[in-house]
Amino acid sequence: MKQTQFKNTQISYSDTGKGTAIILLHGFLENKEMWNFYIPEFAKKNRVITIDLLGHGESECLGYVHLMEDHADAVHAVLSELRIRKAVFVGHSMGGYVALAFAELYPENIKALILLNSTTRADSDERKKNRDRAIKTVKRSFINFISLSIANLFSENTRDQFVLEIENTKQQALKTPLQGIIASLEGMKIRMDREILLHLTPYPKLMILGEMDSVVPYKETKEQAENTTVALITFPSGHMSHIENQAELLIVLLNFFKKI
Repeated sequence: MKQTQFKNTQISYSDTGKGTAIILLHGFLENKEMWNFYIPEFAKKNRVITIDLLGHGESECLGYVHLMEDHADAVHAVLSELRIRKAVFVGHSMGGYVALAFAELYPENIKALILLNSTTRADSDERKKNRDRAIKTVKRSFINFISLSIANLFSENTRDQFVLEIENTKQQALKTPLQGIIASLEGMKIRMDREILLHLTPYPKLMILGEMDSVVPYKETKEQAENTTVALITFPSGHMSHIENQAELLIVLLNFFKKI
């Protein structure tokens, strides 16, 4: 693991392999370890960078609100440190929001964009209210918030199948400091709508969705790819496609990397 500084804040990342740079961005309550299964396969032909976003994993908190743009600037600091000019971005959930913010701020650095169980749209009014409720809940009962949040990320059909994986995901989430959780909830709540990027950007794009995703509604998110050049892959799973459809996702991503 390596570290760099961004606005006097420590950012942790990993750097493995050689070739086209692939930036893997984790989601809310996750950290760079979520990609451990994929790194060895991707690194056979590519340079793979995983980054702990602000207030997650081993990266420090920047403030009381982490805008998606703040996360994106921190990612850019890592790329600058490594002298990476262009990269393929893969973002899971909140990591997708960060990748979209990065694509808007630093379009010249994007070689391709993959949104995994993520959406380009801003929070609805109801979703914003849910973020506020989540902030109150996590302040009141940190452990209960983590337990409920993680379990709901998996589809009801797969929870019995992935008991160990769910527990491991909970343990990783418990490492996230309270300030990091609240700062990202606040940042996600006020993030911008970036659906236009699917229509106007020239690089290859891929959306990977779960039909049973309780966080990113499938039907609504699928519509975003219509009348665009965005490729769409659907899994019969929940929000955690990298676990629920691990082998299938690996094949999809490797094939996409080959094409670009």
